Amino acid sequence: SIYEMFGNECCLSTGEVIKIIGFKINKLIASICENNEVSRFSAKVELPLNFPGLYKIVADKTPYVSIEEITRKVSIGPTRFGHPCFYSPEDIKLANFTVKHGEQITFNSVEEVNGTMAVNCGVVRNNQSHSFTLPLSQEGRFYECEDDQIYTLKEIAEWKIPKCRNRIVKLSNTLHTWDSSNPLPENFDGCLILTPVYEVQAVMKFRKDIVHILSDLDVEVEDITDYCDTSSFLQPLSLEDVFERTSKEFPMVAEVMEGPSGIQKPYNLLHTGRKEIIIYKKYQATRVLASEIRSDSPKRHFLIPMSYKGKFKRRPREFPTAYDLEIARSEKEQLHVVATKAFDSPHKELFSVSVGDQFLVQQCQTSEVLYEGRKKVIDVLACEQILSDAYKKVLLPMYMEGGFVEVIHDKKQYQLSEICKEFRLPFNVKVSVRDLSIEEDVLAAVPGLQFEEEITDSYLLISSTSGPVESWEIPVYRLNMSVHLLSRDVQTVVPPATKTTVEEISEEQYYMVRRYENQTLHPPPRPPKKPT
Repeated sequence: SIYEMFGNECCLSTGEVIKIIGFKINKLIASICENNEVSRFSAKVELPLNFPGLYKIVADKTPYVSIEEITRKVSIGPTRFGHPCFYSPEDIKLANFTVKHGEQITFNSVEEVNGTMAVNCGVVRNNQSHSFTLPLSQEGRFYECEDDQIYTLKEIAEWKIPKCRNRIVKLSNTLHTWDSSNPLPENFDGCLILTPVYEVQAVMKFRKDIVHILSDLDVEVEDITDYCDTSSFLQPLSLEDVFERTSKEFPMVAEVMEGPSGIQKPYNLLHTGRKEIIIYKKYQATRVLASEIRSDSPKRHFLIPMSYKGKFKRRPREFPTAYDLEIARSEKEQLHVVATKAFDSPHKELFSVSVGDQFLVQQCQTSEVLYEGRKKVIDVLACEQILSDAYKKVLLPMYMEGGFVEVIHDKKQYQLSEICKEFRLPFNVKVSVRDLSIEEDVLAAVPGLQFEEEITDSYLLISSTSGPVESWEIPVYRLNMSVHLLSRDVQTVVPPATKTTVEEISEEQYYMVRRYENQTLHPPPRPPKKPT
């Protein structure tokens, strides 16, 4: 049978032995959804997995009839996507615990418990976590819980489409302006029914790459698993698979089977021919998430390592409300701002602001005001107005929606680590001295950057096996590549100097990074409202 793979004709010969290593969604067929059904007027469109946008999942209304069915059809695994949630309309009575009907059950992992396959589960009740196991033989009706997270199409395809089922999603954020090449209607913000088209991933005895075979290929095969020595086949591993190995197994030598797409340095070095690499260690590393300062979109986004050797000068911050001034003020230095928008105070006790007024921000306090004939205590921001020859103490209502821009007196140049230590993020800067250790410092060409937050992410430290002069960090969850391990000792146990890499990320990746980082954080308090 002859078929096309990545534009090349490939041949499967009669008698060829193929080891199936997985199934993967190759693309999605989307139809516009109305009332959980395909719209009569909807044409089917083909969406690649990298189609832009963020999507919310609509909970599947069809129940699963057993825990075994869930484990067979739903992805359950160690990553942050692999913890699906279900509920049962009836109580589930276990030996030492009863799961109440309607209670959200999180499925964490599948493993053998006392000789029986079971799912490790958890529920949160009265702010306390309770862990228990459910055997695969447990029957009942299990419904998918509502999911308030947002996902890219690629994430949905890899983790959130159960086998033998479709998936309804709602467009949450298009991220890009519509153009004529977009297969979806202009200004579309409804639901889509996604039908997956699968491909089979396989390895062959005499090939070192992974073979992708479309699931509709017309070829007859026979299952010979019980009669075949599978140890002679290569075992492809994703970066996530490598990261899950114990620290004692590092360093290791691997050959790249499928390199990452794209041309961003240094990752482009991983898909030029047959590449052997040394993987020295796995670890968590800190990055500063930064975005380009510009009024129009799309903005560029970067992850900057703490090893970045360039220097930064401060740029003025903008504050839409008096409440933002209170959040930004610090004990280290007094915040000096200029008003860019007028504000008429409804209370004679509080100050009315004109465009151009300058203030030194002092502190938050309370003040008594007269409102509709009654006295009320509200939060205010104490400031000093800068006059031509004096300072005047004034009070601004915290709910004030004005506009302020910072006046910078600090001309010092800062290292990245100094900014993170001395100032509160978000923080505006521009590169004043580029990092000379980087061949092309992408940050130097950006007129202004906002450091948004520090994040922690998973990395592998790697280098080439042939005379390595430098090593570099590769992100585990943003680089799509496969390797297989070579049974060879590592000659160089100590890695060479680590090359500083500023990673430019897409807008979808930016939203994902922020989503993961903020999952464990409480939302910031809302600014006070006007008294009522």
